[in-house]
Order: sequence, then C-alpha cells, then structure tokens
Amino acid sequence: MDKYVVVDSTLVKEYINGNEHAIEILIKRHQQRLYSFIYSKIQNRDSTEDIFQDTFIKVIKTLKKGNYNEEGKFLPWVMRIAHNLVIDFFRKSNRMPKFNNSEEFDIFSIISDGSLNIENKIIKEQILDDVKVLIEELPEEQKEVLVMRIYNDMSFNEISENTGVSINTALGRMRYALINLRKIVEKNNIILIN
Repeated sequence: MDKYVVVDSTLVKEYINGNEHAIEILIKRHQQRLYSFIYSKIQNRDSTEDIFQDTFIKVIKTLKKGNYNEEGKFLPWVMRIAHNLVIDFFRKSNRMPKFNNSEEFDIFSIISDGSLNIENKIIKEQILDDVKVLIEELPEEQKEVLVMRIYNDMSFNEISENTGVSINTALGRMRYALINLRKIVEKNNIILIN
C-alpha cells in the first residue's frame, strides 16, 4: 500500500503560509534523527532535550521571519542549527575555550593538535569537514594555492613553480583565500573552535 508522503519543502511552504500543523509533521519526522545527533554529542538527556527544543524554536523563528531559503535541504539546515547550539552549549559550560576573532584571523590556527578527548575529536572532525566545504566556495586560483600550502605543505616557492605564477601572486592568492574564508564564516555565522 503506497502512502502519500509530503516532502519537507512543501511542509515548509505550508507552514510559512499559515498551516501550523505542517511544523508538527516536520518535527515528528526528524525528531529521532535530530535527538540522536544531539545526544551523541552531549551525552546528557536533559541538555539534549533543551538543545532539541532550542533548535526548533530557532527554526520556527527563522521561518516566521521569512529568512529561510528553500533549497530542498531542510534537514541539513536544521542539523547545522543543532550543531551550532551544541557548540554554544560547550562554550557556555566552559568545556571549550572561546575563539576570539581578530584582524589576523587564521582559520587553520584554531584547529589544535593537543591530546583530544572523544568530545573534542568529534568537534575537530566536524571543523575539518566544515573547513573543506568552505574551501570549495573559494575561487579556483585561491583554492589551488590554499590546498597546496595547507594540505600539501608546499612552500610558496614550490607553489609558484607548480602554478607558473610569481611568489608574490601566490602569496596574494593565499591572503585573499584566507580573507574570503573569513567572510564566508562570518556571513554564515559558522562557529569554528578548537
């Protein structure tokens, strides 16, 4: 027996247009997965429940303000909100150092290599994944230099030889790559911490 299932994007539109029942369906649909995701990070039922509720309060406020752009990615968007609230939870409970933004921002300096407990390992892996996604948004020339420098550990002299540009051009592309990464991080309110 086939059962008609309304897709998330349709439910989001219905909710924005005044159908309060649509948000209930969305919450019930994603409740188990979101709750499990939060609990896997927090390991505390009360705090998980609080963050779960805060996530959907933020979702509802954003939808009501009309600030949500439907791209067929409702669940990843909700998971990102939950992820940021988990990080906020750790920061507030002083279990993680706060990252202070400065003019000399270096996105890679915030990923430390100290001995990591399981909580910090999970967060470090998420940060590394987030940074890789951010790098994909850079212009090709900047991305190329950044990957060669950071991931391939090449000197600017080697980068210059491999790309056929001057060392100053390679340095400039690296500088602009870091500036653009910073803008992307700030624009999307992404929290990167160690």
